[in-house]
Amino acid sequence: MLICLLLILIVLNGLTSWAANWICGGLRSRVNLKKIIRKVAIFAVIAIAHLIDLVLGDLHIFRNAVIFFYLANELLSVTENMGKMGVPIPPAIRSAMRIFEHRAKAEEGPRLNLDERPEMLKVEQTGKTASKAEENKST
Repeated sequence: MLICLLLILIVLNGLTSWAANWICGGLRSRVNLKKIIRKVAIFAVIAIAHLIDLVLGDLHIFRNAVIFFYLANELLSVTENMGKMGVPIPPAIRSAMRIFEHRAKAEEGPRLNLDERPEMLKVEQTGKTASKAEENKST
């Protein structure tokens, strides 16, 4: 049931995002393609959480936690999109959104950076770079 609710919110988020961008004049197919790929990745993360739950027992703790996280995220995004479209947002919802946004920024964990490498690799690469530079100087 939770996954169906998440699917509905993801579709609603996509529609409201498209409408908000159309109203504001910012429709871009490349940006929308990236958003679609991210939405598909959400279900991959949920599948991984479900597999973890299967290994640990049939309690669905991790899966439900991940789904609740994405439900809250999608709900905030839908509300933001409606605000961009000019739909009046009640003050209680606006203040709740500010609280969630503030907490999300404060608790945001490290993001995967593909350019970062472990220190050992960095040392090896700098050594290789230095030896290549010395070879180029001698030629």
